[in-house]
Amino acid sequence: MIYLDYQATTPLAPEAYEAMAPLLRDQFANPHSAHRLGRAAAAQVEVAREEIGRLLPGGGRLVFTSGATEALNIAIQGAPLGGIVTVATEHAAVLDTVEALRRRGRAVTLLPVGTDGLVDMEAAARHIDSTVSLVVTMLINNEIGVVQPVAALADLAHRAGALFLCDAVQGYGREPIPESCDMVAISAHKIHGPKGVGALWVRDGVAIEPLIHGGGQEQGLRSGTLSPALCAGFGVAARLMRERAEEDRVHVAALGALARHLFAGWTLNGSATQRYPGNLNLRKEGLDGARLLSYCRNIAFSLGSACASGSGRPSHVLRALGLSDSQARGSVRVGFGRYTQREELERAAEALNEAAAAQGGVAG
Repeated sequence: MIYLDYQATTPLAPEAYEAMAPLLRDQFANPHSAHRLGRAAAAQVEVAREEIGRLLPGGGRLVFTSGATEALNIAIQGAPLGGIVTVATEHAAVLDTVEALRRRGRAVTLLPVGTDGLVDMEAAARHIDSTVSLVVTMLINNEIGVVQPVAALADLAHRAGALFLCDAVQGYGREPIPESCDMVAISAHKIHGPKGVGALWVRDGVAIEPLIHGGGQEQGLRSGTLSPALCAGFGVAARLMRERAEEDRVHVAALGALARHLFAGWTLNGSATQRYPGNLNLRKEGLDGARLLSYCRNIAFSLGSACASGSGRPSHVLRALGLSDSQARGSVRVGFGRYTQREELERAAEALNEAAAAQGGVAG
């Protein structure tokens, strides 16, 4: 099986697994217990917290969560009351949350994007005003890989007196996170860490209300017993992202250039320049992406966000770019990273091209 779905999740780093194993098997104490074993477990959590924070802006606190979806919900629902501005191509964890708040009476604005997937900055300047309390944008889009102008949007938010939340799930460790962010949501399993753990970084002085109440763990913002094993795996994964940053960057850039050559007959969705090279969203006119996925069963790729798979609806991200339903359904996402081999990408491209040709798909 060739794995080309790195935006959905990444393979667990062996080093992260080795860090987790003893905490699952032997060092099982509750990290919130006051006895010696509990304090030892808590120390492992704090080592991980510090390591994860090294790839985040300075002057803030890191709160562990069950994942990025919870982190985003805490930040959005816990932010001060007022209008919310976000982008039409955000992840469902943001769009569904702000929609729920809209139904309760909050003013919500979805900024449009251009055909390149980049946010319309003129629209942003018009809508981010003194009535807005929160602006939310992802750093790297999970479906099309474009890198949004987060720093510029954060500046607009601050001029209006609003907070800025960055969904850095796809960008953490891969793209610098601007220092001007007020809150940042991240997830372990997108950086070769374990599933089931994420974090919300909150700038010092930013006050948000907790979403979950209970024992007051995680500085009173996220109650519940932490898993030292998951936190430790997250911490090791973060350390590797930092230590291997240049090696990973060169490897992914080379694979990205190769993929653009191998899929030369396809049309790239989203900006060709302002993008993360390990995420290619490609389309062919007349192609049925679902049929392609079914036919190429030995290749793990996707038709868009894993969270929306099986819905039968065209991608809201691709529709926001102006693509028709047919074009959106004829699009596939190919994602690769640290453990992808050149030969794997070549074999996958050959199979996908052959299958697309058999369907009669032509370049869009």
